[in-house]
Amino acid sequence: MNANKQINAGVLNISYAESGPSDGTPVLLMHGFPYDIQAYAEVAPMLAAAGCRVIVPYLRGYGQTRFLDASTPRSGEQAALGADLLALMDALAIPKAILAGYDWGGRAACVVAALWPERCKGLVSFNSYNIQNIAQGMLPDTPENEHRLWYQYYFHSERGRAGLQKDRQAIARLLWKLWSPTWDFDEATFANTAPSFDNPDFVEVVIQSYRHRFGLVTGDPAYAEIEGKLAAQPAITVPTITFDGADDGVRPPSAASAHGHRFTGSRSHRVVPGVGHNMPQESPGLFAQAVLELVALPAQ
Repeated sequence: MNANKQINAGVLNISYAESGPSDGTPVLLMHGFPYDIQAYAEVAPMLAAAGCRVIVPYLRGYGQTRFLDASTPRSGEQAALGADLLALMDALAIPKAILAGYDWGGRAACVVAALWPERCKGLVSFNSYNIQNIAQGMLPDTPENEHRLWYQYYFHSERGRAGLQKDRQAIARLLWKLWSPTWDFDEATFANTAPSFDNPDFVEVVIQSYRHRFGLVTGDPAYAEIEGKLAAQPAITVPTITFDGADDGVRPPSAASAHGHRFTGSRSHRVVPGVGHNMPQESPGLFAQAVLELVALPAQ
C-alpha cells in the first residue's frame, strides 16, 4: 500500500492512502504502534471493492506525516491522536465516517467516537474501550499483566529513549513477535513497514506517549480541554463492534462485560482465535467484514 496523498490538517501535514469511489461511505482505518498503514494492505482493497471511500493515514511520528511547525510539542498523548483524526476529517470535508483501528489508532477512533459522536457512523475498536484512564495509570495490575508492559517502563527511562533511538527497528520487530505469537510474518512483511519508523519525530512522539499515559510528563496545553473530557471516561454511544485477540501478547482478551458500561449504544464484542495484537494484518477478512456490517446500518 502506498500513501498517494498528503493534506494539511491541524498541526500536521498528513500522508495517507486513499482508495475506492469518492462518493462511497467514508472509512478511516487507523494503525497502531509500532506498525503503519501496511496493516491495512489487505483490508483497504476489500472495503474499496465494496464501494467504500477508504482513507488510511500515517499517525503523527510515522511515515511521511510531518509537523507543520518546528515548535509544536511532539506529543503522543491520546487527545492529540484524537484531535489529529478529527482535523483530518475536517480537512477532507468528511462530515461523518466509519472509524476503525487498534492500539494508538483505535484510541484515536474511540476518542472521536466518544467526544464527537455526530462525526462517527460506527466504530470498530480492537481492545474494546481504548481510552486511557490516566488518573489510575500508577495503579498496579496483576504481575502477569505487568510483565507484558516492560517496553512501556523501558521508555520511561532515558536508557529506553536511547535504546529506541539506537535501534527502533529491532525493538519493533521484537514487539511484533511478542504481541502476535501466532502470526508468522516474514522479513519482507516487516521490511514494508520498518521505514515508517525513520520519521524524525518517531522517537519523541513514542516516548512522550508512554510517559504521558502514566502521568509522568505533562501534555501539550493545546489538548488540555480534550484530556479533561477524556478523564471523565466518556461513554461511546455510536454503533460499535469490538474485538480482542485470543493470543494478544499485550492485552489478554476480556469478556464483553468488562467494558460494557462504557458502551451505551449497540455493541457486539468478539474474541478472535489465533489472532494477536495486529488484527487487521493477521485477520484482514474478519476486520473488513466488521467494518462492512457498520456500513450497512441505516443512517441515524
